[in-house]
Amino acid sequence: MSNIRSIDFRFLDEALGMESGYVLDFSDRTLRDFFADELDVDIDDQSYAKDGNSKAKRLRCYLRTVNDLSASKALKALWGHRIAIRERRRDEPDGSTVQGRFLQLIDKLEGRPKSNTAAGVAPLPAFGIEKFHDFKERLVALNSLEPHRRGYAFEKFLQDLFNTFGLVAREPFRLKGEQIDGSFIMGGETYLVEAKWHNSPSGAEPLHVFHGKLEQKAAWARGIFISYSGFTAEGLHAFGRAKRVVCVDGLDLHESLNREITLIHLLESKVRRAAENGEPFTCVSTLFP
Repeated sequence: MSNIRSIDFRFLDEALGMESGYVLDFSDRTLRDFFADELDVDIDDQSYAKDGNSKAKRLRCYLRTVNDLSASKALKALWGHRIAIRERRRDEPDGSTVQGRFLQLIDKLEGRPKSNTAAGVAPLPAFGIEKFHDFKERLVALNSLEPHRRGYAFEKFLQDLFNTFGLVAREPFRLKGEQIDGSFIMGGETYLVEAKWHNSPSGAEPLHVFHGKLEQKAAWARGIFISYSGFTAEGLHAFGRAKRVVCVDGLDLHESLNREITLIHLLESKVRRAAENGEPFTCVSTLFP
């Protein structure tokens, strides 16, 4: 039985158009075919018609009945279909919170907030949407600080952000001169972190220096370079492609918090895009249109 709550179903009713018994643009036949092709599931099975035979009632029953991973797989398939519909119709993009809330639900079903907790560390407390707002306000407040104070504040911000989303730092984020260093584990892979909070965008030199540090580590070590003020186009071009570094800027952090996209989804999406096209930096608006 899945951990989808009543409040989650109210959100899904709206996101998947289930208020009147429908599910997106599916007919009975196309919903049956979709579940058979995508999930190898017979959604017409009578075990899913306990509350009624409408498409929405069968889907709700299925999502309540199956385990969390099966529910997550179904929701991701349905979300992909929803995106395809909107692209085909050339609809306006979703509001800032719809996709974020959907991804939060997927995270919960897949156990993501706790999956990277180190042994011996207490499970992370549950948190709501207000936590995204708190982090966004803290990030914006950095603008008003003088550089040295901003460095310490950014260090604490990153430490709290990573820990809150289950990416417990293997080495705590530490201020060293004009940069912040740290490391964490995500998806079984070790990532070194370097962050800068300068007022001007980062060019190629600090990226090359950081990549040089990675080359002195194990071959499987990867890097996340966070630049509060972003990166110059010339610097990214000079840094080149097919590197072991993925770049994140302050706008990425702000946009993901504003749209309630978890840090894990942000980083995993950037890592996947870099693996696909070799580019170290892809902005949030491109990753999550």
